[in-house]
Amino acid sequence: MKMNLNTRDPVYVQVIRYFKEQIAKRLLEPGEEIPSRRELANKLKINPNTVQRAYKEMEGQGLIYTERNLPSRITKEEQILKAVREELILEAVESFISSVRSINVPIDEAVKLVKENYEEESNE
Repeated sequence: MKMNLNTRDPVYVQVIRYFKEQIAKRLLEPGEEIPSRRELANKLKINPNTVQRAYKEMEGQGLIYTERNLPSRITKEEQILKAVREELILEAVESFISSVRSINVPIDEAVKLVKENYEEESNE
């Protein structure tokens, strides 16, 4: 598990984002066990309370679940998994739109360039 922490965002938010990205990329499978709170804190060299906060938030969002004293796992709920992916896609699209609008690029030109570049990257 490799995570590059920044100083802009709260660490617990970055931990949640990391898990969402791993879920969206399907690098974490539904039902897959995730590191314990203490284990993750040691790996990332962060406070265990920070990991606890991230896990609690992810449980609240339905991203992970914990049964009794068993390890936490990624949700198996397809609707939640789909929503995570859509959330990240929408964030990227909104960021792109904001950048393109700031330099007055017509939408058809932007879409054309996106398609061309996306296909080039896929063929490499």
